[in-house]
Amino acid sequence: MSGKKKEKGVVLSQKMIAPDIYDMWISTSLAMEALPGQFVGVYPHNESKLLPRPISICEVDDKKNALRLVYRIAGEGTKEFASWQPGQEVFLLGVLGNGFPVKEAEGKKVVLMGGGIGIPPMLQLAKALSKAETNVTIVSGYRDAQLFLKEDLERYGKLYIATEDGSVGTKGNVLTVMEKEQIKADVIMACGPMPMLRAIKNYAEEHEIIAYISLEERMACGVGACLGCVCKTTHKDTHSHVNNARICTDGPVFDAREVEI
Repeated sequence: MSGKKKEKGVVLSQKMIAPDIYDMWISTSLAMEALPGQFVGVYPHNESKLLPRPISICEVDDKKNALRLVYRIAGEGTKEFASWQPGQEVFLLGVLGNGFPVKEAEGKKVVLMGGGIGIPPMLQLAKALSKAETNVTIVSGYRDAQLFLKEDLERYGKLYIATEDGSVGTKGNVLTVMEKEQIKADVIMACGPMPMLRAIKNYAEEHEIIAYISLEERMACGVGACLGCVCKTTHKDTHSHVNNARICTDGPVFDAREVEI
């Protein structure tokens, strides 16, 4: 994990890409350090909100020193972010968390699974794996036909879509697609809501597949201060000697076999 530091950035662009979901590029030197699955803390300008809001890194443009953040309005902090305009200065804390183990997946059949707002971090991961000439299949689960990031993801692998309402692709979830399309995997890497990750953990164990899951949905402050994101683990923490881990500092990506969710 990189050492975290507070950095100034500048908003390059921002647009709404689905109801309450925004796509923002920020110029920042943190782009040079960012790895797939990591996140940044974004500080609201409203000083009454002291802690940064954790947002996953969707894409990195290291040539332009820029990060792409795709996020959903979930409260007052993210509501403020959605109002930011190009040229506005912002403060970020990063780079945070431990990302996906790209090197361990090289040369294997890798299936990336994203659900809802867990889809954005799959983009930089797919990009990194495709550069490593890895066989990448992507399965994205949406609520409806608002298929944000679809064209971006299609550039880096074969994309399958599941929608809850059946309006596009397969009706159901990401695992419905796996079974219907008979997709085989050596490694699964996933991010999404907890019920989805729980199902993927069980699926991976049943099929003897290695799975790495990002538990970022459970994070609050993102910097280890609030202890609101503790999860149970199968091994004892070396400092506290109890079976738990802080998702924001020990994760957000874990080997699915090592966490109890």
